Amino acid sequence: MEFQIIEKEAFTVTGKMREVSTKDGSNLVDIPAFWQECGKDETFMKLEALGEDHDMLGICMDFDGQGGFHYLIGVRTAADQADTEEFVSRVIPAAAWAVFTSIGPMPGAIQQVWQQIYQDWFPTSGYQHAPGPELEVYPPGDTMRDDYRCEVWIPVVKK
Repeated sequence: MEFQIIEKEAFTVTGKMREVSTKDGSNLVDIPAFWQECGKDETFMKLEALGEDHDMLGICMDFDGQGGFHYLIGVRTAADQADTEEFVSRVIPAAAWAVFTSIGPMPGAIQQVWQQIYQDWFPTSGYQHAPGPELEVYPPGDTMRDDYRCEVWIPVVKK
């Protein structure tokens, strides 16, 4: 599985957040439904106006150790971006990130990459998961195309 390690300074994200759980695989249904909801209610347009670049982010954070976590759909923003009634801002800490490319239509292609990371890559990579959020980076484009490219970023440290 191809990957690259990238060092990145802390940055701020702003977006819409929801609690999800991995129990019974509900995250595999609930997260795509959350993306669809945000596409219908103008969330994407509002976030694009706030963003420092054109990428949309899906961020898994605040893991509770029981399979629950927060999932934030957002964009990179200025550090002084204030929380609003509609959106929250969070700081993503500086980290070394293992970056994996996903190619294919969403959500199937990226779900397959997540599975490969945890089942195949981590056990043999010489890296372990570092504390912190996990990122999905979605550049502009047709997410249903067979050649759509996005990335999964996992914070890591050498074993």
